[in-house]
Parts: sequence; C-alpha cells; structure tokens
Amino acid sequence: MKELKIFGIVAVFTLILYWGVEPFAHSQMHKHVEGHGLVYDGAADIEACKADLKGSKTAFWADVKKIAALKGDAAAGEATFAMCAGCHMEGAANMGGVTPPSLEHAGAIYDKNFLIALIKDPAIATNVDHKYPNGTMAHPMGSISTMVTTPQDIANVVAYLKAKKAGEVTPKEAFTEACGRCHANRYGHLTQLGEIPKTKSNIKTGQDIDALKYKEKVATEQAALADYLGTLPPDLSIMIRARSEHFLHTFIENPQSQLPGTAMPRTGLNKEGMEKVLAYLEETGDPSKPLREETGPKVLLFFLVFTGLAFLWKKSMWKGHH
Repeated sequence: MKELKIFGIVAVFTLILYWGVEPFAHSQMHKHVEGHGLVYDGAADIEACKADLKGSKTAFWADVKKIAALKGDAAAGEATFAMCAGCHMEGAANMGGVTPPSLEHAGAIYDKNFLIALIKDPAIATNVDHKYPNGTMAHPMGSISTMVTTPQDIANVVAYLKAKKAGEVTPKEAFTEACGRCHANRYGHLTQLGEIPKTKSNIKTGQDIDALKYKEKVATEQAALADYLGTLPPDLSIMIRARSEHFLHTFIENPQSQLPGTAMPRTGLNKEGMEKVLAYLEETGDPSKPLREETGPKVLLFFLVFTGLAFLWKKSMWKGHH
C-alpha cells in the first residue's frame, strides 16, 4: 500500500501543477484576449482606436449596419462585380505588394458585414488604417467608390457573393483564399503563389530548371510582400501546434487584439470559414491527431492494467517477507 500512497501523492501534485499552476502562469505571462464571436460590427475597433478617430469609425460602422439591412439584388450585383473580377481571380498578379485574393468562395467563408465594410473602405474594414494615414487610396485595393457608388450597389454585390460565390468549400480552398496569398504552408506544399508544381530534373544535367524558375517567382513574390508588410509572414505549417486554438481564433478574428500595430489585416472569416481554415492547419500541421486520440485511451488502459498486474505480482512475491 505504501507504493500506492506515494503514487497517489505524486499524481495529485502533478495534476495540480498541470491544471492549476501552469494555466495561471500562462495567464500572467500572456494577456488574455476575449473574442467577439466573429461579429464584425466595429465595436472592438472603436473601443481601441484613438479619440480623434472614434467619431469617424462609429459613423463608418453605422453605415455598414444600414447597408446590411438593405435587400440586395444578386442579378444587379453580378453586373457590378464584373468590374472586380479583373483583380480578384485565380492567378492574379501582385498589386502594390500583395496579390488580390480570389473571391470564388467569398460568400461562404466571409462575414456579410465584413464584405460590406471591405467594399466601403478596405483599410478600415481590415483594421489596418493605421498604416494609411493619408487615406484608403494608398491601400493596394484602393477606393472603389467610383465603381460601387451607392449603398444599394454595395448591398447588391454582397448579395451576389452570398448567392453565387458560396457553395461547398474545402479546408484547403478556405485556407488558400483567406490566408495563402501571404502565408506559405510547406507541409501542404503551398507557397504564396499556390500549390508547388511537379517538375522533373534534366536527366543529362541533373538540374530542374522549371523548379528553379518557380523558386525565383516565389522569391520575387515574397520580397514584394515583405516590403509591403515590413516582414515576411510566417509559414503556417505547424502553427496549429505552436499556438492554442483560442489564440488563433482571436488573432485571425482581429490581429490587432493580440499584436497591436501589426500589418496583418483582419480576414473577416465567418464561423464556417474559421472552422475550415483551422481544419486545414490541423490537417497539415498535426495529421496524426486522429490516430493519437484513438490510441491514447488504449495506452492509458494498458498502463492501468499493467499497474494493477505489477501491484499484484509485487504483493505475491513479497508475501510472507513483512
């Protein structure tokens, strides 16, 4: 029984450290940030901004709310969206330091209010207006108010995106559209230019010229991106294991909440979009998780049975020696 008592004491203190002391220490070392449930109403932005900007931001998000209440016409929105498709398409070229995202599944993965805000003012919508003190025109997307001129036009475009640019989206597609133009994922064989193409080396020279050309294109894209953001965004291959789900959720929802002053824009993901992106990060960064979760209980059961048998063996061997 002495061994069991020692084991019990060790187990209790280990659990106290794991569930009590460690979380407390972590909370003291890293600030706790509350999420906003993927609700993009500008409340957090207004609260965090400088006093001289509160009025303009309050008015901006009030306009977003009014536009969200309008009934959009998807057919009319399709005609207006045609002017956007020249930039927001597969294989778009880098513009101003960053490649415009594809909007093929925008209606499925992005929040409606965010899309409205993005059309009105991309810098404010993505919460990086601190980088553009001279106004939205300096933003790579610029102002599209000359193309989408009225609140009803905005409502129509968003209605079109929600109706026609939605449908089923895979985790990989969600990651590529929302994150892939800035973040590589080497475990997913993705660069900022998309999936790494399969190439072959020249059998005579051993050199893979096509691979070298692709690496040069990626290097050029990364250089432009680093100049625009101030640093090259990190590869996200194992980010799901390096950061907690809560951190990733709140950081993606509003990067400024975790890293004030960062150049990373808000992506505006809705619940489906967030789940799909995190699923892809888990798929590429922690592919063994399902097997680990399946095997874990079996291993614990084995140790439990082994401990019991070892105790009975010890009791039998020492019988009569006390």
